[in-house]
Amino acid sequence: MSAVPDQESVVPQPLRVLVVCTGNSARSILAEAAFRHLGRATVDVHSAGTHPKGVNPLSLRALREAGIGAEDLTSDSVTEYLGQPFDYVITVCDDAREACPVFPGARRTLHWSYPDPAAAEGTDEQRLEAFRDVLADLLDRIGRFLPTAERLAATPTPTPVEGT
Repeated sequence: MSAVPDQESVVPQPLRVLVVCTGNSARSILAEAAFRHLGRATVDVHSAGTHPKGVNPLSLRALREAGIGAEDLTSDSVTEYLGQPFDYVITVCDDAREACPVFPGARRTLHWSYPDPAAAEGTDEQRLEAFRDVLADLLDRIGRFLPTAERLAATPTPTPVEGT
């Protein structure tokens, strides 16, 4: 009898993702919600900031308009996730990329640079449009990213053979 479980009986674990930006008020919040929306049960996603500011109300408005759930979104500090294993740690702003601590438990780190919609100026409608634009870009990118990431996560890591 083999002690290795049958591949058919192995239940795939959700892909663990941490999205990081500076304030955890807009870009990372939008990305977290987009990952949840597109990944459903296949993704365990969190977002955090190097200097969390609270969730921007325009983030929530853009998500509601797009029909994406915004419940349970909170602005957390990146320090809350140190030491946790993640398949991907993704920074979504250049400042966070520079300030983000190293996550030794991360299988891969990625950087996706997006403009900060919270810095947009103009009328309320113009500012909201900046949030809509970032959300649309994130939905597109995450939609293309998830199939590849899930396929890579399902690929078994080769076990080293002794003596090689």
